[in-house]
Amino acid sequence: MNVRRRSSVAALAATAVIGVAAAPAVAADPSPSATTSAPSTAASGLYGSGDPQFDGVWRQSLALLAQDSAGVVPSSKAVKWLTDQQCDDGSFAPFRADPAKACDAETMVDTNNTAAAVQALWAVGGHGDVVDDALGWLKSVQNEDGGWGYSPGTPSDANSTSVVIGALTATETDPEGVEKNGKSPYDALLALALPCAEDKGAGAFAFQPDKDGKLLANADATAAGLLGALGKGLVTEAGEKTDAASCADTDEPTREQAAANAAAYLTDALAKDGHLKSALGGSPDQPDYGNTADAVAALAAQGGADRAAGPLAWLKKNAGQWAEESGPAAYAQLIFAAHATGTDPRDFGGTDLVEQLNATGPAPQGAKASDTATGKAEGEDEKKDDSPFGVWWYVGVCLVFGIGIGFLISNRGKGQQP
Repeated sequence: MNVRRRSSVAALAATAVIGVAAAPAVAADPSPSATTSAPSTAASGLYGSGDPQFDGVWRQSLALLAQDSAGVVPSSKAVKWLTDQQCDDGSFAPFRADPAKACDAETMVDTNNTAAAVQALWAVGGHGDVVDDALGWLKSVQNEDGGWGYSPGTPSDANSTSVVIGALTATETDPEGVEKNGKSPYDALLALALPCAEDKGAGAFAFQPDKDGKLLANADATAAGLLGALGKGLVTEAGEKTDAASCADTDEPTREQAAANAAAYLTDALAKDGHLKSALGGSPDQPDYGNTADAVAALAAQGGADRAAGPLAWLKKNAGQWAEESGPAAYAQLIFAAHATGTDPRDFGGTDLVEQLNATGPAPQGAKASDTATGKAEGEDEKKDDSPFGVWWYVGVCLVFGIGIGFLISNRGKGQQP
């Protein structure tokens, strides 16, 4: 997810899932204001120094999740920053400059930031009421087809539906039992899977149907949809090692087959260069670091770490500068890719991703008790980083709309073949 890749509805025209996701949300992650200092209204607990207007909650959620996955206990200040962002109805917006001011009809709340916050706060623990309220809100805005769009009332898309599925399963809620009009989230997701008979994009997921109702393959949506079909969240473990995935249509498609079909599509898309590509209106194709990281996590979850060996090696060699320039969410995406493949995030192509992430915000409390013996404790004197943030996988929704349709700033959406 490059997110699963993302930005607020107000910024859809400029974006990008998660994403990142993955995206969540979550393409190469263009930051809406990468060089802008965070406004004075932003609490000191926020990770990253860029303007949080479009991705504050998203990048904070990913940062906390990544720290937890690496055995780090996040700063209580950072966790409080996130919980303070919640609206009274349980939802989250990308950023609220004045958390003391009640949310109103003009507060641009969305499913992606809410679902990412759920996953982060569940992981760090101790915030059951916040999580319950957020889950209640997500269920209240479920669409008739069983899925979710980025904003309440918008058509379901693969990235948003997948990041919500991740929130449900992370909190031990069975998505099959969360129905609207007799439809579950999986029903909505599978409806966005391209059949294997398609000449282009066989086995992929579309972000949404286009204006003519046609499904167009989208690599970001495919990485997000693969994890969603497996019932996985932003942080996932490597799945059981399987033979190379192949695309196969069945009379009664299953989630597992849809995931295998998606894995086959991603494997083909990555085969030539070892990475996915991002094309922004009129610009030449460029490496899509965020969506490649999402694809690594998705492939590992579906068929084991070996399945993602090629793109993982490419990320280790090439993604360091991208993460440094993009900020907390980018470091988190790479940590998720490392976690899914059993790779040490403290030595990722020579970079300590955990240390670099920690340096973009308040120093963590330390290591989990279970990790202390392995020497994984983080120092308490990390300095704050001034590098710009990246809206990566923003469950790709932003780029989707910015380009025309197509995973939340992770630049999830391009509606075109990679």
